[in-house]
Amino acid sequence: MLLKTALPGKSKHFISTEEMLVWAGLVLTYPMFLLGMLYVMGSVIGWIIILVIILRMYVQTNRKHPPVAPLVWIWVCAMAVMLIALLIAHSEWSLGLSQTIKSSIGWMKGWALLAIFPLIANLAKIRKEVVIRGVCIVAIHTFIFAIVSIAFYIVKLPGDIFLSPLKVIGGPGESFFMVSFYGINPETGAGRWRFFTPWAPAAGFMACIYLVFCLQEKNTKIRRWAIAGCWAMLLLSQSRAGMAIFIMLFPLVIFSDKLKEPWILICLGVIVPTALLLGEPIYNAVMDSYEAVKQQRPGSTRVRQALANIAVQRWQMEAPIWGHGIVERGPKMVEFMPIGSHHSWYGLLFVKGIVGALALAIPMIISALYFLWHAQTSKTSQIAFCLLTVFICYSFFENLEILSYLFWPALLWFGFAFSEKDKSNSSR
Repeated sequence: MLLKTALPGKSKHFISTEEMLVWAGLVLTYPMFLLGMLYVMGSVIGWIIILVIILRMYVQTNRKHPPVAPLVWIWVCAMAVMLIALLIAHSEWSLGLSQTIKSSIGWMKGWALLAIFPLIANLAKIRKEVVIRGVCIVAIHTFIFAIVSIAFYIVKLPGDIFLSPLKVIGGPGESFFMVSFYGINPETGAGRWRFFTPWAPAAGFMACIYLVFCLQEKNTKIRRWAIAGCWAMLLLSQSRAGMAIFIMLFPLVIFSDKLKEPWILICLGVIVPTALLLGEPIYNAVMDSYEAVKQQRPGSTRVRQALANIAVQRWQMEAPIWGHGIVERGPKMVEFMPIGSHHSWYGLLFVKGIVGALALAIPMIISALYFLWHAQTSKTSQIAFCLLTVFICYSFFENLEILSYLFWPALLWFGFAFSEKDKSNSSR
């Protein structure tokens, strides 16, 4: 009952089992994290919901179900291509049946979710307001967690609490099962927070995703506290990319639906020629600022660049079409981190080759154009465009598939935008 009282609108009841599961998956984020179960819950909740939908279709044979939107099918086909690339690469490199099964399960917990959640939003009865309010509750919990964890840090209590025994089921690494209040930045010795994510930069990523949702909350008090939670997550994570993208989101949310207005076109008509005329000094200033940001953490920058170089060289020389099939640990010079990590595109090229990279790039580009076009008449598409912009930006700093168990609310919203029938009548 306590959870239901936080539901938006006059009705305090769920309209479907699927909506109840989505709500529970959001508001129980921190309880699951503190129990070391978040990775498991986030990885399976999409499959549980899709099974509920299939069961409903089987039982209610006379009920008319909505058609699947064409763009949802594009994502489904693209993620199926990811699986095909995985299977072919495993066959070419003779990785064995057990490794193939393990990698296929990894695909189900990662790339497959990029198609599963838009499909869920297309087929199930889930209110957008429930997703927004659920994300806001997680953001408010984040603010509370920040205060408590800062107190832990000040009094020098241990940051890592315990490693969940669920680690035995397998996963990307121990960090996904570690319950931690704060961590230590190895370069500065100061505290650095990762909240409910596996590492600090991922917390910056989630702060940007959550901000887009929190800005849509209609309840002023909830919105303010939720945005405060987003700021706390961003600042304490100390993510350089997150800070830049977070600040960019405010004007993007405000202006991305006004591209057809005359004053915007006039401004673009002035800004674009000016930028072209001053291209060289602007480029130099941007690159200088970029280099200054990278030098704030030179060790991290060096490792990232080395991982990228190794991934590209080995992809070109050894497996350009289908990739290597599995992630491999790098040498000592990159601190034994996985080759292609910290970058979706390098990781895809190394593991799934050019086929895998195109399987992500094509639906992402098509979706971005679709969202931008419909953002001028649909609030849902405008929000989806802002979320996808965060995805595109962060794809150059994180492996998206490994964090899909966290950002699935954004994937749900993509499905809302894909399946929206009447763009002109959507709420503004």
